[in-house]
Amino acid sequence: MALLDTPNIGESTATTTIRGEIRRRTTVNADSGIGVYDSSSCSKTKAFDNNNNDRSLSSEFRDRENDKEQIRAGDETKQESKGNGVKTETQSVVHYAYRPSSPAHRRIKESPLSSDAIFKQSHAGLFNLCIVVLVAVNGRLIIENLMKYGLLINSNFWFSSRSLREWPLLMCGLSLLFFPLAAYIVEKLAWQKRLSDPVVITLHTIITTTAILYPVFMILRFGSAVLSGVSLMLFACIYWLKLVSFVHTNYDMRSLVSSTDKGEAESKSSKIELFYDVDLNSLVYFMLAPTLCYQISYPRTEFIRKGWVLRQLIKLVIFTGFMGFIIEQYINPIVKNSRHPLKGDILYAIERVLKLSVPNLYVWLCMFYCFFHLWLNILAELLRFGDREFYKDWWNAQTIEEYWRLWNMPVHKWIVRHLYFPCLRNGIPRGPAILIAFFLSAVFHELCIAVPCHIFKFWAFIGIMFQVPLVLLTNYLQNKFQNSMVGNIIFWCFFSILGQPMCVLLYYHDVMNQKVNSSK
Repeated sequence: MALLDTPNIGESTATTTIRGEIRRRTTVNADSGIGVYDSSSCSKTKAFDNNNNDRSLSSEFRDRENDKEQIRAGDETKQESKGNGVKTETQSVVHYAYRPSSPAHRRIKESPLSSDAIFKQSHAGLFNLCIVVLVAVNGRLIIENLMKYGLLINSNFWFSSRSLREWPLLMCGLSLLFFPLAAYIVEKLAWQKRLSDPVVITLHTIITTTAILYPVFMILRFGSAVLSGVSLMLFACIYWLKLVSFVHTNYDMRSLVSSTDKGEAESKSSKIELFYDVDLNSLVYFMLAPTLCYQISYPRTEFIRKGWVLRQLIKLVIFTGFMGFIIEQYINPIVKNSRHPLKGDILYAIERVLKLSVPNLYVWLCMFYCFFHLWLNILAELLRFGDREFYKDWWNAQTIEEYWRLWNMPVHKWIVRHLYFPCLRNGIPRGPAILIAFFLSAVFHELCIAVPCHIFKFWAFIGIMFQVPLVLLTNYLQNKFQNSMVGNIIFWCFFSILGQPMCVLLYYHDVMNQKVNSSK
């Protein structure tokens, strides 16, 4: 057994040479002051510690130490070697020399849970305990819910009886594939200098605007289930962002190529190929790749891991089913048994929001894991897309501003590349540029939620724009307390415990009220 901070271990060796008769000798290591026990003899040899450390002790203490018998312990290792008829037996005795007079306290140390040392320790055991408690508590709640209400899985809210016959929405989604082709044709003519820049900008404005308004018109005109409408709007918004990136990137490259000062153009373009010609294959790959920023080439992996893709698909199915179970078994009963949060008793509204916050948080985390981790990584693996930083450690965010920079990296990179820095280059200050970025995000959140629900109460728009004062507030609190734990707790309270459940209640009751009014 090895011990830390123990003195050196002394060793002694007894060698016996056999030549016709056996002779046994006992040797004592004078330097270490440790005697060797001879197993063939009934006597014991006592040795005393006379080193320099004992000289500092009092004479009385040293006399008492000399009366004690030396502790002997260890294992004997026997080695036999044969050569020229001579047999040698070696006994090595390792002695434990951690004496009672050895100091047990050698340096200043903090308790593991003290404020100065708590973040320097590993908390893996406490994390495992939290997982065990979380599984046990939620398992009991699931069993209690099933015993009380039974299995409540019902897909009528997500898929109406007309879901399989919603061919207009399906055709709308398929027709969106023609908009990238139209943008490619315009860019091809622009690179061949058959169209002037004002004409190119006008045509691209028409293409991108139609790509986002056409699905809105189809959903409002023909009606749809909530999930079908949300899926189509997400698909349309992604295509719009990709088209804008494709157009903006090609416009910037054309401006670099047509620069009168070639040396200045090369310095600005850095690693960009100035004589690039728009390619249809690169556009097709970009429209399928899990990124919103167009560029000439992307980092690629060498091969596709088919077994890994299969495992991720199995995880995707499992977590999607778990997310649907929580929605049908917990969220729907809670919102059905609630009143409008802005009407009635304020304490009742707070109780409903807090009760809804836990299952809503589980659904949101499952959604994040399924889409940003599983689905985007599966798509990247199939396309051999190398840059898979789809998110960062947003769960450690200390402010709302830091969260928006970390949790959705494809959108964040698009905003920084095609909105924020272009605003700065055109003389817009940093504050208004951030406000413009939040405004665009609020518009798309409203489109993706309000259009499928056929309700324009601007709850999603207000919720995103409300992030701006929250950014200022959380930045102020973070600068005041200078504590990462305080900032992270404030982030979780504002964003996940209060904000999202309130939006769910608002939209649900507005949807239900609309259905009641339309049925009259």
